[in-house]
Amino acid sequence: MKIRFSEQDERFRQEVAQWMAAHLQGEFEALRFRGGPGDEHMFPEARKAWERKLAEGGWTCVGWAPEHGGRGLSISQQVIFHEEYARAGGPGRMGHIGEGLAGPTIAAFGSDEQKRRFLPGIVQGTTFWCQGYSEPGAGSDLAAVKTRAAQDANGDWLINGQKVWTSLAHESDWCFVLARTEPGSVGHQGLSFLLVPMDQPGISVRPIEQMTGTSEFNEVFFDDARTEASNIVGQPGEGWKIAMALLGFERGVSTLGQQMQFQNELDEIIAIARTNGADRDPHLRQRLAEAWCGLRILRYNSLRMLSGPQDGTLRREATIYKLGWSSWHASLGKLAMDVLGPQAELLEAAPYQLNRLQSLYLFSRADTLYGGSNEIQRNIIAERALGMPREPRPRP
Repeated sequence: MKIRFSEQDERFRQEVAQWMAAHLQGEFEALRFRGGPGDEHMFPEARKAWERKLAEGGWTCVGWAPEHGGRGLSISQQVIFHEEYARAGGPGRMGHIGEGLAGPTIAAFGSDEQKRRFLPGIVQGTTFWCQGYSEPGAGSDLAAVKTRAAQDANGDWLINGQKVWTSLAHESDWCFVLARTEPGSVGHQGLSFLLVPMDQPGISVRPIEQMTGTSEFNEVFFDDARTEASNIVGQPGEGWKIAMALLGFERGVSTLGQQMQFQNELDEIIAIARTNGADRDPHLRQRLAEAWCGLRILRYNSLRMLSGPQDGTLRREATIYKLGWSSWHASLGKLAMDVLGPQAELLEAAPYQLNRLQSLYLFSRADTLYGGSNEIQRNIIAERALGMPREPRPRP
């Protein structure tokens, strides 16, 4: 595990920091520290323009291979980019699903034609993606997917079903959809990975309003939605293998950027504690120290996790990451409210919009559920990482 950076890496860090400082101003000044979790509904068009600005500077897809349009940066430099991006207050990435999930999956499993067709728009910051995995009865248990797809006489895929918790579906051009293409199949069998255009009559998107009052999540309904025969990644029935590889990419180098966003939140909480005197409460001081230590542990485990292959396979260390960060972040949200004290329950004036830490608290309640609940994460650790017997499951 590498926890120090070379002089060349540190020069690269300065390059990233200087570029961010030079461009996160003017028309993009309002985007600083905006558009992250719980705030993803803000400034969508301006953040799409920011994606194009990043592309102009060569700062999209920095870890992708040059043949796919990326910069082919080393793991160290990718870590530095994501950390400095978050440190500078870079806005939540509208292109993160394409860059971090769809693109690497297409590069690893897609055909040459699919790579030529889909990867350039991600690199250029002009094509945006969403993820069609979870369903009302198949959230943490992804193998219970019921959305189905069948080929018509022309070979095109017709998709019927419902996806839920689909982030930014209303702003996306394409969706990768895990669908059941083998009638009568159950579990991991008979699933396929389809690339589906969102702008068509067979797709309707309905926002889901959360307790924060925002609605970046959506339900997506497919009613004979169509995608070309060539838009299947891999072969029919290989969807589970590809879906699991994609989740491996999700635990990639951008996790270090996520942790820098957490650091920004912790820094804000510490600053408030120093201002309002909460830092003199020994119990709160202890919790602040524990939060600081916990974030360092997350960082070191991520660096250990990134020491392995970057091909979508998961080292055993990677299986603890979701459980670790979600539990830590939920605790941070509670800590923020306790540091704020009575101010945590007050809003300035109509229309009574939540401040950043209030949104953090409410949104972080969901961290231990989405992306696989903590209960599911513990099963994954036990069964896949530790080799323990599988939990008994009811017969289908």
